[in-house]
Amino acid sequence: MSRPRLLDLFCCQGGAGMGYYLAGFEVEGVDIEPQPRYPFPMHQGDALTFLAEHWREFDAVHASPPCPRYANVTQWRGNPDEHPDLLPATREALTALPIPWVIENVPEAPIRPDYLLCGTMFGLKVRRHRAFETSWGGGLQPHCGPHRGLVPFMHKGERAFADALGGHWMTNRGGREAIPPAMTQWIGEQMIAASGEAVA
Repeated sequence: MSRPRLLDLFCCQGGAGMGYYLAGFEVEGVDIEPQPRYPFPMHQGDALTFLAEHWREFDAVHASPPCPRYANVTQWRGNPDEHPDLLPATREALTALPIPWVIENVPEAPIRPDYLLCGTMFGLKVRRHRAFETSWGGGLQPHCGPHRGLVPFMHKGERAFADALGGHWMTNRGGREAIPPAMTQWIGEQMIAASGEAVA
C-alpha cells in the first residue's frame, strides 16, 4: 500500500517532515534556502508559489512559516518588524485547498491553537512549545510534563539540545529552529484519524 504524500512547506532541516514520515507519510519539502541535511526530497524555491503550482500532487500539507515575527525572543533581542509575516498568506492559501493541512508556529503567533504541544508530552527532555492550527480542528492531547531537569537550549557548538529533540542529523542551528519529530508524528496520526479517506 502506498503512503499518502505530504508537502512540507518552509521545511528547514526536516524536524517536522521526519515526524510525518514516521506517522506513515511520503514527505517532500520546500524551502527558500538550500537544505542539504533535509532527509527527504526537497525543492528550493518560494514555498507558497510551489504550493500553488503543485498542491494537486499531494494528499496533505504542513506549513511552518518563519516564526521570528512573533517569537518572544524577538521582542527581547530584536525588532519584529524586521522579520516577514508569512502567516496570513499561508493560511489563505491553505484554507482554499480541499485537502488536510496544518500550520505550525510559536504559541505567541496569531493562529488557532487546535493543539498546543510540548516536548515533555512525548518523553523528550526539551522544553519546546508549539501551536498547531489544523483543517480538522482540535481534540484531546497529551498533558505537558515537568520542565525540571531538561536539556538546556543549545548554545553554539553544543549538540545536546538537537539530539534530545530527536534531530541527530541536524546542525546546531537546525536544532534551534526545529520542531521535534515526535510532535508531528503525533499530529500526522491525528490527521489520518480525522481525515480518513482524504489521506488514505
